[in-house]
Amino acid sequence: MSKAKYVTGLRSVEQLLSRRAAEILKIYAEYQTANPRLEEVIAQANARGIEIQPANRARLHQISGENRHQGVVAEIRRSQTMDEGALRTLVEEKLTRDKPLLLLVLDGIQDPHNLGACLRTADAAGVDAVVVPRHGAAGLGPTVSKVAAGAAESIPFAAVSNTGKTLTWINEYGISIIGTSDAGDKSLYDCDLGGSVALVMGREHSGLRKNIAGRCDELVSLPMHGAVASLNVSVATGICLYEVVRQRSEAIRG
Repeated sequence: MSKAKYVTGLRSVEQLLSRRAAEILKIYAEYQTANPRLEEVIAQANARGIEIQPANRARLHQISGENRHQGVVAEIRRSQTMDEGALRTLVEEKLTRDKPLLLLVLDGIQDPHNLGACLRTADAAGVDAVVVPRHGAAGLGPTVSKVAAGAAESIPFAAVSNTGKTLTWINEYGISIIGTSDAGDKSLYDCDLGGSVALVMGREHSGLRKNIAGRCDELVSLPMHGAVASLNVSVATGICLYEVVRQRSEAIRG
């Protein structure tokens, strides 16, 4: 089985070229393009000695599985996914900094569009790593990469075999485990998020699994004042992450 992976879309490929060009095996690009951004991608790839394979839109769709590929697909050498050992090393290294650690744990998100949106917001909010289950959840792929708009190529992404056990050892490092649930006993806005935090978001429709909720130090909810009972998981993730950002910014201002 080939170990090649594909990254789709202009922003994602631009990020690869600027940060991790050595991992790119080949770029498939729409020929006779009039898009100046795509022309610049091709020029940068040529300057780095990366093979350019001309392709029509049907071929790009076939490679990536995406209709909205923006005329470019990069074939990369390996997956960006970390294993649990690499995640532990990252946690230990990050905890030596002066600033608190922020992890985003996604408990089984299955829609790649939601995962991509979560990665994009996580990158913007300064998340140190995103953690997902290895099985029963969306992984990195062309759709995720496209929606994430470059974040999938920059943010550390770990797939673990047992989310509950991972949360246990994360907690042993003094990192607070904060789960989100409509049954949470306090509002997000009443929760102290100033220290090192692992924010745990549940899957679409069903929320946190019972065994995962039981590993959390606190369960928090978002105030809902309208007729809608819940929010899309990527929207809720954005709200929660930026509450962490807000609290930490206020702490710095003093």
